[in-house]
Amino acid sequence: MNAPTGSAGGTVLAVGFVLDVPLIGVPEAAERVLDLWRADARLCELPDGRWLLLLPEPVRTRADLAPGLPLERAGVGAPASAPGAAVLTAAAAVTADGRLVLTEGGATVTRVIGELPALDPADWLDSTGLALHRPCPVGAAPAPEAPPVEDSVPVVHRPDLRAAAGVRPSSGRARRLTAETPSAGGRRDLRSDRSRGGEAAWWQATRPIALTPRHATIVVVLLMAVPMLFVVLFGLGLLKDLDFDPGGVVFASIVAGLAYGALFGRRRAAPDSGRAASDPATVPPAATRPAPAPRRARRPWLGDLLARLTLRTPAAHLLHRRHARYLRDLTRAFEQHRWDDALRDALPLADRERGDTAAGRPWFSLALPKRFAGQLRPTPHPVGPAAVNALSGTTVHQHLTELYRAAAERLERQGRFDEAAFVLADLLAAPAEAVALLERHDRLTQAAELAEGRDLAADLVVRLWWRSGDRARAVRTAHRRGAFATAVERLAATDPQAARELRLAWAEHCRAAGDRLGAVEAVWPDEALRPSVAADLRDAVALGGPSRGRALPHLLALPDLMALGSGTATRALARAVLDGDGDPNTTGRSVLAATLAVLAAADPATDRELATAAARAAVRDGGPGGESGGPGVAAEHRLFDRLLARADPLTAADLPRPRPRPVPRPDGAAPAYTAVDRPGTLPVLDAALLASGSLLVACGQAGARLLAPDGRTRAHWDTPTDRLVLADHGGGALLVTDHGPDLLGLAHLDLATRTVRPWTTLRARHLAPSYDGHRLIAAADGGIVVLDTTAPRPVAVWRELGGEQRLLGGIARTAGGCAALVRSPSTARSPLTEVWRWDLPGWELRARQRVDDALTDLLSRTDPADTPDPVALAGGGLLTVEPLPAGQPDPDGGIASEDRTVLRWTSDLPEAELTLDGRAVLGPAADGNHWALTVPTPDGTGLRAYAGTGPCSEPGPTVLVPNAAGDRIGVRHHAGAVTYWHRSGRVLATSADGTALLANLRVTVR
Repeated sequence: MNAPTGSAGGTVLAVGFVLDVPLIGVPEAAERVLDLWRADARLCELPDGRWLLLLPEPVRTRADLAPGLPLERAGVGAPASAPGAAVLTAAAAVTADGRLVLTEGGATVTRVIGELPALDPADWLDSTGLALHRPCPVGAAPAPEAPPVEDSVPVVHRPDLRAAAGVRPSSGRARRLTAETPSAGGRRDLRSDRSRGGEAAWWQATRPIALTPRHATIVVVLLMAVPMLFVVLFGLGLLKDLDFDPGGVVFASIVAGLAYGALFGRRRAAPDSGRAASDPATVPPAATRPAPAPRRARRPWLGDLLARLTLRTPAAHLLHRRHARYLRDLTRAFEQHRWDDALRDALPLADRERGDTAAGRPWFSLALPKRFAGQLRPTPHPVGPAAVNALSGTTVHQHLTELYRAAAERLERQGRFDEAAFVLADLLAAPAEAVALLERHDRLTQAAELAEGRDLAADLVVRLWWRSGDRARAVRTAHRRGAFATAVERLAATDPQAARELRLAWAEHCRAAGDRLGAVEAVWPDEALRPSVAADLRDAVALGGPSRGRALPHLLALPDLMALGSGTATRALARAVLDGDGDPNTTGRSVLAATLAVLAAADPATDRELATAAARAAVRDGGPGGESGGPGVAAEHRLFDRLLARADPLTAADLPRPRPRPVPRPDGAAPAYTAVDRPGTLPVLDAALLASGSLLVACGQAGARLLAPDGRTRAHWDTPTDRLVLADHGGGALLVTDHGPDLLGLAHLDLATRTVRPWTTLRARHLAPSYDGHRLIAAADGGIVVLDTTAPRPVAVWRELGGEQRLLGGIARTAGGCAALVRSPSTARSPLTEVWRWDLPGWELRARQRVDDALTDLLSRTDPADTPDPVALAGGGLLTVEPLPAGQPDPDGGIASEDRTVLRWTSDLPEAELTLDGRAVLGPAADGNHWALTVPTPDGTGLRAYAGTGPCSEPGPTVLVPNAAGDRIGVRHHAGAVTYWHRSGRVLATSADGTALLANLRVTVR
């Protein structure tokens, strides 16, 4: 455009602008209008598609830098042929009577502005996703009511194959042979120690004999009392004149006791087993108590001894005849195809390949093993070492195995699939074969229930639930057991369309949790589904940092990116990141270069340009993997070679190979950092350094803020925030507000769109400091409850502990596991206190470490004490603090000249301890396996935090906060960085190993 000739110095006093929309496009024109928009401004549309923007006040601008054709003000009624008017209208002008004069196609055109159609910029705004905050009166608002938590804990179905097969109750002869008790026994659960009738059928079938109190008294009298009486009388000389031999009487008494115990011994049902078996509603679902590693049961040594000694007496022949008659009748029933009698009287076989005898020397029993009784309840884990008897030999086991397999094959050929599945799952202990049989005959729901109840492979369970139509359960199972990828691959081999649908459900599951890159990874292997994640990639670019570095190459790899009109901007952004400065990990430059090496752009010219820029960046940064966290030297060389193969040949010929930069090594002394000396103007109650380099801080009633490393505010949300619960993927967080004792308000924060969405008010005592973006771990009702954060209201999808077992303190969590202090009832006077550790996301219990009595007394105290509370770490260790006043003996054997503090770790590793200067008043702060213990400085003018990771015997990094007192220094581990903060408004962040300072600022209002 040409500047008006009458403007001095190339500037004009413009009252408006004409924007050429057909040339620059609507988005660019709208952005320029919004930049210039003022109150009382006016926007109209010209007949040729251009826009006319009139400003309420003139602005002076350079014509060559103006956002459009500038409009000057002309005199009233000046003719178009006047010399002055010609000068003014060489570009464009607005007359005082409301006319627009401009040149079009070499001719001067005059238009009435009032007749032009008006445009409203408010129509361009999209309010979707914006949080609506209504003003409220100043003052304390009443605490909101917490809605009830909806319980949606998945219940594992217990398929009753016996009822499906139509097998009637056992016959009277079978009950007499097997000495069946009226109800099936249960087993003691490692977690709850509550009996579950019918769940341990095989263990109940192979338990050694036990005696009722009356029979046990008779056996003890015959074995001990009578022989001891004769020995005492003989020793006193009272039996010298008798005509019989006392030794023969003693021998006869022992033989009688052994025979009586062998013949009248019966297996007793576990306490309350009859009630549990008769009332299924009282049996807790197994899904709420996943079976942990089995614990060795107590040995009934008396029954084992009686059984072994009886076989050395003439009664052994009778017992062998009894067992042989049972096997002969059972074999005849199977051979004659009397399936009802055969299956009713058959006994289950233990899976010898599973290693049932690994728990120790097996017990010995003379009683016939009991078969399954009542409703079938699969038990995926053995409870203890099985008892052996005459039916447990190799020959008998092989004979029954062949008998059962032949029966299963014949039943399947006859179309009796329920009976065949019963034989495979219950009698042969081969549930995988039973599931395959049911799947072959389209019994998908029954197969899924059996696979889940027997704890088969997770991908198999997900695939069966998906094919059966219960897709919501398939998604929940895949998320809980981390089986999305394997289930998709397994389903793709048989049903590609179902596998594609499962991919879409996987992506939607990740999207609902705020994990944009997770949604991309879910669908990327299927090229037809890649365009569906374009919006997720743009949101990931908005997150910045490594997320942006991973998302940009995927956007450029979409073939229709140029057609969408954003290819040029995406290419320019990727080039700016590769050519920029700053830390390669924080800016995402190293991740972008590594991703470009394996993912080429769709446009060849763009791919060559970016590959060349990425190769240059790799040489500058010491490799595509950056300074730390790279894929290894050999892998980095392969990535660099792939970049050179696609880069400009002339540039590739001149580029040297990247040399890894030396990683700074600590010089032996622990790093020490000092926060800024002045407090901030805003309180800081929680803080975390994000992967993008920004800091997310919680400022209480002042809301939450997103800060740059230099302290500038990038975003501000006025939702009161006392704590942060960060998502592992870094795309979102939960803003937590304390409304009172055990009453918390929660809101979703989407860091990609920077929007806040209120969620719920929850009644809970404690929240884990992080979550996977979908499942939130909370301490409520004395136990642990896992909540689905994507539901519109709190929904419990998993529960742990509760009842007699109580949760003490908080919950330490990492992405792979969590730990907590648990108090359980004990047979002794004092309760049992342990550190429980689970693996996530499946909640498999991996360890139960007992706490010594001294710590148990400390946790049981009701009055305040000088000793801070211990803290559990996610790795399973327990961190305890013991103040060491001056004048007391220290661990080194001397006398402490000043107050000190001793840290002790109790874990499955060798115990460690660390002595620190100063006396800690408050307990340590912890996040996952990272901890920080705060002690006052000797002069009392500041606070010092000793930090570390897990058990250690050497001091780690220290953080000094001058001019501070009171609250302890908090710690947060996220995105490979450790953040320390204090309520006085100071925040300091270091690398995970503490060798590099990443941020040090004070939070202020600016």
